[in-house]
Formats: sequence, C-alpha cells, structure tokens
Amino acid sequence: MGRDYYAVLEINRNATDADIKKAYRRLALKHHPRSSSHARAAERFTLLAEAYDVLSDPRKKATFDKFGEEGLKGGIPSELGVNGAWSSGYVYHGNANETFRQFFGGDNPFNPSSYYEDNTGLKSLRGQKEKLQDPPIERDLHLGLEDLYYGCTKKIKISRRVMNEDGHTSSIRDKILTFTVKAGWNEGTRITFPKEGDQGPNNIPADIVFVIRQKHHPRFVRQNDDLYYTAHISLEKALTGFSVEVETLDGRLLNIPINDIVHPQYTKIVTGEGMPLANNQSKRGDLIIRFITQFPEKLSPEKKLLLKQALSSK
Repeated sequence: MGRDYYAVLEINRNATDADIKKAYRRLALKHHPRSSSHARAAERFTLLAEAYDVLSDPRKKATFDKFGEEGLKGGIPSELGVNGAWSSGYVYHGNANETFRQFFGGDNPFNPSSYYEDNTGLKSLRGQKEKLQDPPIERDLHLGLEDLYYGCTKKIKISRRVMNEDGHTSSIRDKILTFTVKAGWNEGTRITFPKEGDQGPNNIPADIVFVIRQKHHPRFVRQNDDLYYTAHISLEKALTGFSVEVETLDGRLLNIPINDIVHPQYTKIVTGEGMPLANNQSKRGDLIIRFITQFPEKLSPEKKLLLKQALSSK
C-alpha cells in the first residue's frame, strides 16, 4: 500500500479544493519546525507539503485518485491517462519551505496581526504579493492587400516558457496560434491571445497581441475602405477623352470611360469597387482613380500654332 495523501492532510476523499487549502494551512503552521519541537517535525512538514503539492493540482490528484502513490510516482501507460491523469512519473521537488512560502506569500506567517479573514472564512497573509500580469507582447503581422480583401486563416508558431508539472521548473515549448483574418480588416486591427506569454511561478502570463500591418501593393493604395489607383496619361488624352483599364483585386478588368477634361485635381470615383466593409461585407468602399498627366518635352512651331488655334477663346 502506498502513502495516502488524504490521510496526511487529515481529510476525506470528497474534500474540496477549499478543504485541502484549509487542512494544509492548519497542519503546516502546526508542524512547521519553527513552531514545533517534535523530533520528526521537519519530516512531517515535508510530507504535508508533498501531499498538498499533489492534491492541489488537478492532474496529479486525478492520477493519485485512480492509481495511488505507486501509479503517480511510477508513471502509467499513456492509454490509461484518462480524466487528466498523466503518464510520466511524479517526483516532489523536496523543498517544503518553498511550497510553504508560495502558499503563505512569505516566510513569517506566525504573527497573528499579519492575517485578515476574507469572505470565504479563509485567512490570508496581509501584504501577500498579488500576482501581476506581464505587459502585453505586441508583434506586427504584415499581410498582403489580397489577404485583407478576401480574408484568410493564419497560423503562427510561437515559442514560450511553460511551467512543468512540479510547479517550480519550466521548459520552452512551441505552440501554434490560429486565427481568422476577416475580409475588410484595416491596418491596426489587433488580435489578442490572452495569457499565451511565458509562464512563471509568480506571474500571470502576458497577452500576445498581433497588430495588422498592410504590405505595399503595386497597383492600389488603401485609405480606410477605399482603394486609390493612379493612371498615367498623355496631354492629348487629358484634353480629348479616353478609357482607363483597371485590374481589380479579384482579377476583373474594368474599362472606365473618361469624357471630362482631366485637370490636376480631377478624380474618377467608381462606386462599390473598393474594399469590403469589415462590419458589413455585403457593402464595399469605392475605387478612386487619380491621374498624372505627362506633358511633351517639346513641340514644333507648327504644333504650337495648332494648339493656340484649338485653344483660342475666339
């Protein structure tokens, strides 16, 4: 028969998490070597810490409840690891004082004035350091305009520090974060993965935040939900009219007639050919065409005369 951690903490197997905490608090203070002169106080103190380390952790507790101490420490076949039970052997780190410090938040919980009682009836150490969350970790995510036009699914591998089963050591592990980019998202959109940063015994992991950044596009410049396209035209076209062809992001070829005189501030608005709206993807922004007129480098006297005659107000 292996050791019964429930008996060590003087509780039954139906004990709740609060019962386990109360039992460890009472017995750890009673048998702490600083408050007990018993010859085996240190041994008893360590055993209490080990029992609490097991029963306060759902996975260790699940394994112990099903397989006992031998299964917990010897390991079990992975196919038997049900209800959160683990397959690798458990080894208590052996530092009962560290377990005590983490539980009470300090080394000297024996002063009665150091305690307050919360609304659950449990006593806690005054001034116990509250775990604080690490600052958010922000990373830019550069996406093509086509990705933001259609929407897409992205998978990003991160490496982070994860606490091991003993609750004291840690290791670096990879994780894949998956999320959906919605059609029409703007630059600056933030995707947050709560508490996916490095884990530690005394911190709350940081949120990981990806910030959408838009890559340069060879044809379009985006402003909010509108797309801007610049067409280069000759002076002849600017004065006499023409058609401009624009290939859209979804591969269509628009042929847009321009019958006005194209002056420097002139723009052509094509309604509904811009980006989809993120909050209403049945609607789209506009395509706005700007023009740059290319003037001839020189004109012959004859052409100058013809232009004067054509442009004369007489």
